[in-house]
Amino acid sequence: MKYGIAVFPSKDLQDIANSYRKRYDPKYAKVPPHLTLKAAFELNEDEEDDMINQLREIASTSNPFTLKIGKYSTFHPVTNTIYMKVTENEDLFALHAKLNEGDLTIDVEHPYVPHITIGQEMNYDELSDVYGRLKLETIHHEETVDRFSLMYQLENGAWSVHETFVLGKSQ
Repeated sequence: MKYGIAVFPSKDLQDIANSYRKRYDPKYAKVPPHLTLKAAFELNEDEEDDMINQLREIASTSNPFTLKIGKYSTFHPVTNTIYMKVTENEDLFALHAKLNEGDLTIDVEHPYVPHITIGQEMNYDELSDVYGRLKLETIHHEETVDRFSLMYQLENGAWSVHETFVLGKSQ
């Protein structure tokens, strides 16, 4: 089965992201706006309990972090994706590292860039037009993230939350 680990931001930030995703993201109906912490990976069901125990331990030893969005950006020319850029911070990168080491290591194609996708699989002209407008806009959003979720992919390609893990020792 395919799994992934993500943070779901506040409804306010999801509403902003969805205002673009409805039109520019063909995966809009498959998963809510999110910040990926661990890219999709395969896991046998008999390995699930061990994974969940590891995630509980990681959550208990990780700090909540501040999610700041300051601008829009793109992965072009690698992919025609537009996203809300997450300001890098130490606690976010520490959590990402813990979720991607030891038994949890998976091969990834690109370095980790924390972001929330708002458009993907766009043709070049549409990407240029939309990103050209978004570069002129400012976005200032800040919130505290105190949990992450283990997700699994359904047969229709949609993602569903399997379990949510609270960050910090006060669980």
